[in-house]
Amino acid sequence: MSMRAVLEVIALGVEDAVAAQAGGADRLELVTDIAADGLTPPVETFAGIRAAVDISLRVMLRLADGFAAGDVDALVRVAGEMRTAGADEFVLGFLDEHGGPDLAAVERIVAELDGCRWTFHRAIDRAADRDALRKQLADLPGLDAYLTAGSPAGVDDGLPTLLAEAARHGEPGYEPRIMVGGGLRLDHVPRLRAAGLDAFHIGGAARPGGWTGPVSVETVREWRAALDA
Repeated sequence: MSMRAVLEVIALGVEDAVAAQAGGADRLELVTDIAADGLTPPVETFAGIRAAVDISLRVMLRLADGFAAGDVDALVRVAGEMRTAGADEFVLGFLDEHGGPDLAAVERIVAELDGCRWTFHRAIDRAADRDALRKQLADLPGLDAYLTAGSPAGVDDGLPTLLAEAARHGEPGYEPRIMVGGGLRLDHVPRLRAAGLDAFHIGGAARPGGWTGPVSVETVREWRAALDA
């Protein structure tokens, strides 16, 4: 069985996607509007990227900045449109006004996904109680990963939480894979890998010129080499 770690790269368009795959990415997270921390891309963007690469694509389901679901009917509608276009993996996550998971919204969207695999994103880092959130979501179909830095401030602050949660893998609520992302740097990788963490997510770190520049094949290749070391 392969022990290769998963490397997921944020792609805003076809150029990013092609570069990320060439550098060794295993999966892409498709978003638009990074100024709002990543919203649902147009269906046409998904279709163009799907035609250009053959690695896994996870499509963001998020229509506004923040962690409130907002217009759930619109989210369900766009999820259905993405499914019709061929999308079969997704990213989502919403909190209620108390910092708990917005179960009503999440359950409606997940029902529309009809068994597709999905990631609960960094809303977990803003949750009032991470452990309670995990246990409340544990039985939802398709949930196979949490994208988390361990802290709203990023991996530097969240490292103890990430290591503690990694040690609980397999417990109720802790079966989904931890995908580390949010202020992740190459120097974090050895300690995270030593703790058994095997999924990593990069966005700005794949772009030497910042978010105004494209994903760099060479930079993704450097991350691939670090994860495989």
